[in-house]
Amino acid sequence: MSAKSPAPKAQTKKSNSKTTKFPKETYVKWYKDMLLMRRFEEKAGQLYIQQKFGGFCHLYIGQEAIVAGTVSACRPDDKHMTAYRDHAHPLGLGTDPRVLMAELYGKKTGCSKGKGGSMHFFDKEKNFMGGHGIVGAQIAMGAGVAFAEKYKGTENVAFVSMGDGAVRQGALHETFNMAMIWKLPVIFIIENNNYAMGTSVQRTTNVEDLSKIGLSYDMPSRSVNGMRPETVHEAIEEAAERARRGDGPTLLDIRTYRFKGHSMSDPQKYRTKEEVSEWIEKDPIEHVLDVIKQNNWLTDQEIEEIGQWVKKEVEESVKFAEESPLPEPHELYEDVYMQEDYPYIKEY
Repeated sequence: MSAKSPAPKAQTKKSNSKTTKFPKETYVKWYKDMLLMRRFEEKAGQLYIQQKFGGFCHLYIGQEAIVAGTVSACRPDDKHMTAYRDHAHPLGLGTDPRVLMAELYGKKTGCSKGKGGSMHFFDKEKNFMGGHGIVGAQIAMGAGVAFAEKYKGTENVAFVSMGDGAVRQGALHETFNMAMIWKLPVIFIIENNNYAMGTSVQRTTNVEDLSKIGLSYDMPSRSVNGMRPETVHEAIEEAAERARRGDGPTLLDIRTYRFKGHSMSDPQKYRTKEEVSEWIEKDPIEHVLDVIKQNNWLTDQEIEEIGQWVKKEVEESVKFAEESPLPEPHELYEDVYMQEDYPYIKEY
């Protein structure tokens, strides 16, 4: 590990207690949803290596507790938006993994009709307003979604996720200022895995505690343990209540860690295997499973059944994707804004 790229400190592991704030149903859902996210992405990584689909592929493995805790604390009509590490978000919101896998394959049955690929999942029915490939672009757009909700007089909240690298974008500061002036119902979530693409927070900012960025706008801000769905849920719930009563946005610096590289092509030379192993010991899925076992909420057979269900869902999603048709050439010009007299349209 280079002296210029210090390793982040892992969260201290604590023993679980049988006394929990959340009920059995919540833990079981967290486990089921996070396991589906994990297995879906593991399969996606395998398929990418096999060149079943191309483009870029950014895995969320290790960060699942953020989505799980956010979804359990939000309402069905709330809106969600993120960057290009976007596979887990729609899965957590209930999107069928079949249409997500089909999108990876570029098939017309995909959630974005095969035109978006890995970085541009979208599901209007689940209020997932998309993954966005331009770093930080979703920050301003997410505030726009929140403005629309306030304008329409709803109590819906917009959840806008970004990586720690996106915090460097100037649009964030303009957005934060307007969001506070207009008291927009938006929660800005930094999925802080410490490395952006491959450069640590310590090397890219003088303010290493990213929650402090919101303070200059008098925006309520705090850091959150992102390796536990419980702490994420509590922070999201508090911020959402504030937004719904008209008190405006909140910034959450949610500390997490990705077990894989920035993308499938990342050699990960900026961190050691020992560091990764240390964080894997804090796996949020294993934590939730430990709580379930200690409370005797599920038998070994029931846990196995969940695993088998997840395995089947992933297998069927691959089968669905491989058997689905590719878009027709003329579909390239559909669902996009374009001049009617564009010369190439007439060819189709």
